[in-house]
Amino acid sequence: MSEREFQAQNIVFLKISDTRTEATDDVGDMFKTMVEADGHKFVERLIVPDDRFHIRAAVSAWLVRDDVDVIFTTGGTGVTERDVTPESIRPLLDKEIAGIGELFRNLSYQQIGTSTIQSRALGGVANGKIVFVAPGSRGAVKDMWTSIARAQLDNRVKPCNLVMLKGRI
Repeated sequence: MSEREFQAQNIVFLKISDTRTEATDDVGDMFKTMVEADGHKFVERLIVPDDRFHIRAAVSAWLVRDDVDVIFTTGGTGVTERDVTPESIRPLLDKEIAGIGELFRNLSYQQIGTSTIQSRALGGVANGKIVFVAPGSRGAVKDMWTSIARAQLDNRVKPCNLVMLKGRI
């Protein structure tokens, strides 16, 4: 860490699911708790079906908002016919950050072995906002936040972090 003053990020959460509702989405509750415990602001939470147009509409609406810094999605990253999150979000990205998906799969491999090849987690930047795309399980969201996003969204982390780069990427 450094002597920089912490800069809280405004974070939104998108659950992609055909079966979950806000009442049954304990992953969203867990994510909100983690984000706020780390000093960030949890701005909004939405649940949309596994449909590329619903996913793009939700993400696109957040991309033009001034009160959103980070978009975190969960669900729809597998390989079944209904899993379309990466295909839905990738065209919206100005830059993909390949290391997010690579690091996530490496961490996941240590827990679930070769089944991690079915995870199409990814990350990127769109309209100056940082985007994380995680699988839909509770463990995947926790791992993406605690092992990757937490440090990259802390402007005090050296030698670099994604907050430092905002406005330049």
